[in-house]
Amino acid sequence: MFSIGQLAKAFLLSRSTLLYYDEIGLLSPTRRTAANYRVYSADDVSRLQKIVELRGTGISLEQIKMLLDESSKSKTNQLFERRLSELNQEISTLKQQQRLLLGMLGRKVLDETTGVMNKAQWVQLLIATGLSEKDMERWHVEFEAQMPDAHQQFLQSLGISDAEITQIRAWSRACTETK
Repeated sequence: MFSIGQLAKAFLLSRSTLLYYDEIGLLSPTRRTAANYRVYSADDVSRLQKIVELRGTGISLEQIKMLLDESSKSKTNQLFERRLSELNQEISTLKQQQRLLLGMLGRKVLDETTGVMNKAQWVQLLIATGLSEKDMERWHVEFEAQMPDAHQQFLQSLGISDAEITQIRAWSRACTETK
């Protein structure tokens, strides 16, 4: 059995965080002592471990409570996929902001210190690996067909303009439809 202080220390959380988790029904102590102190069991510790892990992904406390209470695999997967999509959108937004800032600093392409390729570098890499123009076109068609959102984000990460991305994706979809 663990006290609230022991649990807080073990998980590097504040006592008030654990009190809040109790208040919202996310983590309630197994029992209380005669002096009304909270006492947590090994099962409570396991639940808190899951809470901390899920919280690390950026999932809200309300959603975590739902996941732990319902434990439906399909709902869990839906929530994870939704969060992953949100993260991908945030990354895309951050990359766009990065491009804007670099542009404001007078740089035309992302410099080598960012570790991000531009379109020309990517094309050269594909050519160097032996891909033909036709192979690259097939690559885009498959990428668009299998993971359209990821394809969009990848093209944005290369610093390609929105107009050109729209054109590439429309062409890729048209090729898929004619198969």
